[in-house]
Amino acid sequence: MLTYFSLAASIVALFFVVGLIINLVKKPQGTKEMKEVASAIHEGSIAFLKQEYKIMAVFVVLVAVLLNFLPGIGYQTALAFLVGAIFSGIAGNIGMQIATRGNVRTAWAAKSGINKAFRIALTSGTIMGLSVVSLGVLGIAILYLIFKDPQIIYGFGFGASSIALFARVGGGIFTKSADVGADLVGKIEQGIPEDDPRNPAVIADNVGDNVGDVAGMGADLFESYVDSIIAAMVLGVALVATTPRAVILPLVLAGIGIIASILGYIFINAFKKGKPHKLLNYGIFGSAGIMVIASYFAIGWMGIGLNIFWPIITGLASGLIIGLATEYFTSARFKPTKSIAKSSEAGPATNIIEGLSVGMFSTIVPVVVIVIAIAISFKFAGLYGVAIAAVGMLSTLGITLASDSYGPVADNAAGIAEMAHMGGVVRKRTEKLDAVGNTTAAIGKGFAVGSAALTALVLTISYTRIVGLKVLDLQEPNVIIGLFIGGLLPFLFCAFTMKAVGKSAFEIVEEVRRQFREIKGLREGKAKPDYKRCIAISTKSALRQMILPSLLAIVTPVLVGFFIGADALGGLLSGAVVVGFLLAVMMANSGGAWDNAKKYIEEGNLGGKGSATHKAAVVGDTVGDPFKDTSGPSLNILIKLMSIIALIIAPLL
Repeated sequence: MLTYFSLAASIVALFFVVGLIINLVKKPQGTKEMKEVASAIHEGSIAFLKQEYKIMAVFVVLVAVLLNFLPGIGYQTALAFLVGAIFSGIAGNIGMQIATRGNVRTAWAAKSGINKAFRIALTSGTIMGLSVVSLGVLGIAILYLIFKDPQIIYGFGFGASSIALFARVGGGIFTKSADVGADLVGKIEQGIPEDDPRNPAVIADNVGDNVGDVAGMGADLFESYVDSIIAAMVLGVALVATTPRAVILPLVLAGIGIIASILGYIFINAFKKGKPHKLLNYGIFGSAGIMVIASYFAIGWMGIGLNIFWPIITGLASGLIIGLATEYFTSARFKPTKSIAKSSEAGPATNIIEGLSVGMFSTIVPVVVIVIAIAISFKFAGLYGVAIAAVGMLSTLGITLASDSYGPVADNAAGIAEMAHMGGVVRKRTEKLDAVGNTTAAIGKGFAVGSAALTALVLTISYTRIVGLKVLDLQEPNVIIGLFIGGLLPFLFCAFTMKAVGKSAFEIVEEVRRQFREIKGLREGKAKPDYKRCIAISTKSALRQMILPSLLAIVTPVLVGFFIGADALGGLLSGAVVVGFLLAVMMANSGGAWDNAKKYIEEGNLGGKGSATHKAAVVGDTVGDPFKDTSGPSLNILIKLMSIIALIIAPLL
């Protein structure tokens, strides 16, 4: 009966999403020039997604066939894997379709005022957020009703993880190669503004915002969301004798979180006026408050001890604290980012040094928060409590992801305003929305990496239980070998993805230089650049270079498990979680701080646009781009995917 509640909540959310879509597409798109720019962004985004999905489809089918014939796994896990991959792909496609339609409508609404534009961008983000959580819960609930075994549903998480890996890595390489190429030639060499229509890479840059920060982020958090629920359900099986409803509780909490997220969106819209940043916080904190109250009564009604309530609160509070800490270290309103901007006065070298130190220092709060969350949750409810804390952290993902996905829509709106020559007032309004979007994106990345660490930890614990490892004995050489390999993998993975961005960006830089050199009148604005050429280069390069790091994440745990042993694989997972978590936080926060330091200078501080200080900050920002949007976020996928693969192959070890 309780499973049907979660199923109903997900269906209600999908109907709510349909209503939001109908309302959004009715909004005006503006001038012919705006429609042309938006159409180019939309077509480029969908073209990339189609090419990426073709590659992913081949992988998914091959893995599903393999799972079907492996002894000890079988068709049930293979079917769950297919469903997980399909649902994740659908969520990403919905987000991409809506983001590339909401951007132009946001830009046009900015003519009437910043508040109206904000509402449209938020609606676009909410469609993405609610699509992710509703499809995630829908898939898990249906599979549980069919198979009655949470262990089988790990296949659903594996499917979601596979799509997330390709979406994050491929999308991240695309978006940052285009962004870096556009900035290096446009801003530094040609001295033209960001999103200037004369820049041949500008459309590719805007396409990248969608494939990386909408489809990529959505797939990343879809994976964390479903993995945390499934892991908690599996750990709940051991408690059935004393707590009969422990298995179904994670699904119930997810259903409550969906309703809380819908109410959070309604709560934001109840305020007719207000600063976008504050309104987003109202929605996030309002949803969290609803979640706390509703979960308290739900636990009591289900007859589960209130000791489970505290891990839920701990998880929710941990996510919010990590988000706020991320905002402190990456927002231009605070000292860390301002210190990076100030250091730019001495040149790009000091900018980069300061940015790295800020990122490294920023790891303190997330680590302390996660450690405290684990300690509190374990004290009240053991390992199951840790799993429930992960569910609690992600319970209001619908509204949290909405505030994050709002960012790329606002960013695209600012670009459309510039390229369609909408005037200074509209550009300033969209830039203000974009600035808020940068902060929400940074918070989203902090939230994503925090939830990834907690989820990966729970998955690792589940793995050790399945293979019968009561302890990871540091006196055993296999465990030490696994720890070192696990610690190495995040660095190796980042090396591949950073190098991929560098290679792709080099191709874009050469193409943009060629067009400025060969197309007469381009610099003066008398001729149009070939936007499609840059999009094609970014697409081809990203899809080609995402293969190697993706294979590294998939193949390594299999090889270690089969050729060294189950204990070595346990060590690998432990080493990867610790190192991957720290590296991901450092890279995401350094990148976000570099970006906002540049924007702080562009607002007129420390010399403003075009100054030597600004050029130094642009260099730092280009270094930070693959940090925060490619390698850093991809580490979230790495640590979760390896844990899921370990769980899938555990019966064979």
